[in-house]
Amino acid sequence: MARPAKAKIANREIHEGLYEAILLLKTKEECISFFQDLCTISELRAMEQRFEVASLLDEGMIYSEILEKTGASSATISRVNRSLCYGAGGYDIVLPRVKEKQDS
Repeated sequence: MARPAKAKIANREIHEGLYEAILLLKTKEECISFFQDLCTISELRAMEQRFEVASLLDEGMIYSEILEKTGASSATISRVNRSLCYGAGGYDIVLPRVKEKQDS
């Protein structure tokens, strides 16, 4: 029996175990602990910065203000903006949920 094709990232098969493990985390504290074990400090800071940039771009903030507020390079801001416009849609899923949670 043929196996269904798996999603790919940059022409490589996705190993779903990581994503399944993330879905099993129940609290923010568990998530922080897991990611601290999984990633280096610089990897975590880069992901945190990209997410902040995405949030600010989604709010309509301009590049120069984002650069000043976050310290992100213009290249990083541009990459995040491309992901917002042409990416896989992950930001489109999570940003409204984050806003909704903040507003409640």
